[in-house]
Amino acid sequence: MRELLPDIQRWTSEDKAVALATVVKVYGSAPRPLGAKMAVSSAGEMSGSVSGGCVEGAVVQEALEILQNRTPKLVAFGISDESAWEVGLACGGNIEVYIEPIHW
Repeated sequence: MRELLPDIQRWTSEDKAVALATVVKVYGSAPRPLGAKMAVSSAGEMSGSVSGGCVEGAVVQEALEILQNRTPKLVAFGISDESAWEVGLACGGNIEVYIEPIHW
């Protein structure tokens, strides 16, 4: 989390809203461990990582929606090992990511 703080501080000083995404469950293999975090600004900037490939983009989109309605959300992502390479992921597995607006 500490590595995200400079970006979060900069974004909030620029009057941008910020959402925090956290990996809260991992089933099978996943590129990032439980507790991995990513911050997303209301301008679509991101810092940190919760997965890789197409999942990161989907988390940014969810975060932008959450910043609009100010309601946290638990989002599940999953893919089979056989299909993982086709969508740009290093492995299959499932993760759950909790995304919340943060107040600074």
